[in-house]
Amino acid sequence: MQRRGLLLILSSPSGAGKSTLARRLMGWDPTIRFSVSATTRAPRPGEEDGREYYFRSRAQFEAMIADQQMLEHAEVFGNLYGSPRGPVEAAMAEGRDTLFDIDWQGGQQIRNSALGRDVVSVFVLPPSIAELDRRLRGRAQDSEEVIAGRMAKSRDEISHWAEYDYVLVNDDIDRSFKQLQTILEAERMRRDRQPALTDFVRGLNREFEQR
Repeated sequence: MQRRGLLLILSSPSGAGKSTLARRLMGWDPTIRFSVSATTRAPRPGEEDGREYYFRSRAQFEAMIADQQMLEHAEVFGNLYGSPRGPVEAAMAEGRDTLFDIDWQGGQQIRNSALGRDVVSVFVLPPSIAELDRRLRGRAQDSEEVIAGRMAKSRDEISHWAEYDYVLVNDDIDRSFKQLQTILEAERMRRDRQPALTDFVRGLNREFEQR
């Protein structure tokens, strides 16, 4: 029975494990579509339109906003970024889920959009602030200034945890991934996401009548 696809939003402060969980989830189920964002910034060497981003001019991007074709959008360092609505709706119609790796602001916009009833949102918390700091330093990718900025931003991000449907405390990545799988499998089985159920039950009732 064909079901309607859902929109799975993953949010967390940097270093809490959101991106790792997203990669594992897509490896577990390759039918999940990762939401590719649109942007007005220029492509970098090796980037392709529709793979890393949908590259659009500012005029094109603003026209999409005006036409309500963006589920969420924001301006970052002078460039616009956002999630186009069309590919998400196409995936939903095919019964495929779309995964969003976005912050609380983007998640809030999507929950308030026309597709809000199909959203399942999950916030990932670190087991402690000390552990969050350790993980950021363990990447060995950022300067002290960047790490300090990420830690300062994390407090504001964590303050929005209660806006989400589910909250995972990521003290063990394997356990958190299993919990995320359980959430997705249960949400896929919700009655209102299986429109063919009505006709199926009608068929069962006809069988009763024919006995």
